[in-house]
Amino acid sequence: MEAIAGDVHAHGYGWAGVWSAAASLIFLWSMVQQHLPAQLEEYLAALSRRLQAAITPYVTISIDEHVPASFGRSEAYLAAEAYLSATCASAARRLRADLAADSDRMSVAVDDHEEVADDFRGAKLWWRKTKTLPRGNVISWSAHEEERRTYCLTFHRRHRGLVDALYLPHVLAEGRAATVRNRQRRLFTNNPSSDWSGYDARVWSHVKLEHPSTFATLGMHPDKKRDIIDDLDMFRDGKDYYASVGKAWKRGYLLFGPPGTGKSTMIAAMAKYLDYDVYDLELTSVKNNTELRRLFIETKGKSIIVVEDIDCSLDLTGKRKKKKKKPNKKKSKSGDKKKKAPPAPGAGKDEENKVTLSGLLNFIDGLWSACGGERIIVFTTNHKEKLDPALIRRGRMDVHIEMSYCCFESFKVLAKNYLHVDDHELFHEIRQLLGAVNMTPADVAENLMPKSKKKDVDTSLARLVKALKEAKEEALAKALAGPEHEEGAEDDDEEEDDSSSSSEEEENGKKKEE
Repeated sequence: MEAIAGDVHAHGYGWAGVWSAAASLIFLWSMVQQHLPAQLEEYLAALSRRLQAAITPYVTISIDEHVPASFGRSEAYLAAEAYLSATCASAARRLRADLAADSDRMSVAVDDHEEVADDFRGAKLWWRKTKTLPRGNVISWSAHEEERRTYCLTFHRRHRGLVDALYLPHVLAEGRAATVRNRQRRLFTNNPSSDWSGYDARVWSHVKLEHPSTFATLGMHPDKKRDIIDDLDMFRDGKDYYASVGKAWKRGYLLFGPPGTGKSTMIAAMAKYLDYDVYDLELTSVKNNTELRRLFIETKGKSIIVVEDIDCSLDLTGKRKKKKKKPNKKKSKSGDKKKKAPPAPGAGKDEENKVTLSGLLNFIDGLWSACGGERIIVFTTNHKEKLDPALIRRGRMDVHIEMSYCCFESFKVLAKNYLHVDDHELFHEIRQLLGAVNMTPADVAENLMPKSKKKDVDTSLARLVKALKEAKEEALAKALAGPEHEEGAEDDDEEEDDSSSSSEEEENGKKKEE
């Protein structure tokens, strides 16, 4: 027994010595590593990788969180993280939860130094997330230099072709799809060009897009809504079709009609139906065509680029007129010509620093419009006839949607939304009035909206009938007063002409007497 106890004591002492030596080596290596030249450390790491490659048949692909010369996170890293969160996170023992900036719910990702396995077409693959801390004597100038995270994908070398050709594109596509499913839709607006430089430079700023409008609540004829939805479905699922016919994967919509007919509401409904972001482009703050091109490049796919009131944004409404020849003026007896006034200072600069019609056309349908894909461009206007035909022709504005006054079918949709009624005794009278009076869906909705918590259907519909009758009387009064008003204006013009002619005769008579 004493001998056995002595052996156990000796073995315990031996293991204690091994652990002590290992701790000493680790401490020594950490001290040496801080004073080791970077070139020598890189060489030793490369040598270690070569020895490992000669011994093991496995291949490792690294995906860094940050790429050189970029302040943002790598798209490949984000796609890999979203893919693993959606497919492999359930097998991980340690997870990390976070609320993404563009999401409305918590996302769960694989934690640092955690490994998960994945199967793809019979191939076994392993993902491991690593984190590397910077050296203690290095000063970091940006947040992402403080620590470096990397996803390492390991697999057998015989699966190299499968991984390159199929697995990595599969990870990228599924990761992007998972990101779209989990993200919150955003509303962007362009920043002034003075904010486009610096460390935190951003061309676009965004907020959450929380507009509640849908096609179900949109006051429009159901057949017309069905046509628009079918067109949007065809565009969203038409990537291969657009490529086969040689067209850029984009589509233009022109929404025109009087104010209050639901143009902005239509855009919100389109964005919600497609789950797209919205870029609200303020053209008046864009200085020139180069800035416009930069803004378009910075937009992403699955988005709607909107220019509201295009006829008011810039001087793009005039047709391209031919220059008229000026009549030759007779020279004065002295032969002196009138001197032209010098151009105002900065006039040439103002001409250069503006968005032109040509620049806007290239933005919609030029070579730069093919950069990226799955984008919808929407123009809105109250006066379609004022726009240059080249701006709204097919191929640029492919679909022209007239947002007209409220019809009876549109009224039924609004009545269902606001009052939850499908039929009423006043519907027949409202049908007749809407056929005789022009009233916007916004005005109809305001009259239908209950003014108290108790939804009194009769009171709301009676209020709408009263408003329609008043609008009908006003329209009739204008129609009757119109011709008389015009005759009065003509009489005033004739009187002005007579007075001007008589004054001219008096002046001529005075000249003759002199």
